[in-house]
Amino acid sequence: MKPSIKSIPCLLLLALGLAATPGTAQIFNPADLKLVSSQFSFTEGPAVNKNGDIYFTDQPNDKIWKYDTNGQLTLFMDKTGRSNGLYFDQNGNLLACADEKNELWSIDKNKNVTVLITDLDGKKLNGPNDLWLDNKGGIYFTDPYYQRDYWTRKKPDMEKQNVYYIPAGKEKKIHLALDDLKQPNGIVGTPDGKYLYVADIGAQKTYRYTIASAGKLTDRKLMFEKGSDGMTLDNQGNIYITGDGVTVYNPEGRQIAHIPIEGWTANVCFGGKNRSDLFITSTNSVYTIPTKVKGVE
Repeated sequence: MKPSIKSIPCLLLLALGLAATPGTAQIFNPADLKLVSSQFSFTEGPAVNKNGDIYFTDQPNDKIWKYDTNGQLTLFMDKTGRSNGLYFDQNGNLLACADEKNELWSIDKNKNVTVLITDLDGKKLNGPNDLWLDNKGGIYFTDPYYQRDYWTRKKPDMEKQNVYYIPAGKEKKIHLALDDLKQPNGIVGTPDGKYLYVADIGAQKTYRYTIASAGKLTDRKLMFEKGSDGMTLDNQGNIYITGDGVTVYNPEGRQIAHIPIEGWTANVCFGGKNRSDLFITSTNSVYTIPTKVKGVE
């Protein structure tokens, strides 16, 4: 199925309360927000490949969809392990937080699945939620606990909800990166590999860390008192967080723009031929808005 893109009428934008926050005009025109489709149950995990095509999950329906640079929407994969967060590695494989059995998967272009991790020292992970790859191929991922109706277990095996790091290489060994957060969720790093942003959605705070050797994180800095489900960055260093629509902060942590969107906005990324289209997953819908910046993930 290839639904057409429909512009949201200006009156609806006003009804949603899409106001011009100072700095908004330097990033996008709110009137350009477009609805791609509302055919889903709950959309999550957008990730962009080298061509600018975006892949995202419809998590309750266990599907991964593709939205290409020509604006065509197609089903990429069914039976995805209830995938949540996604990210492309350097070889073009799609890494997925497979929530059904709390695993990390690697999915190649032919939809062949390699299970990267299944547990930590014999204990089931809480539920890998979001992930980011550094420029060495190492994987950072958040592991919050959200009880699922399709699980048989009713409580976590793990004492805490942590952030972990898997160094690049054939041996997929999990290292503890952070263990002092309440409920980490959104995660994204800078392209130079210097900083990692982690949103503690349980404490409603977002921190910046310096990435040290062996994936260790140091020099924690509170960026703003707001958590996030998913996050992305642009080439100006601005931070895009989600939950109540999309909120944009500058590199100093000051809010400069906001896009209110109906429902829970789960995640966001840049895509398109020039990486300048912001792609937004929000409850049963996905949206796009052209911007005057470019994504760097």
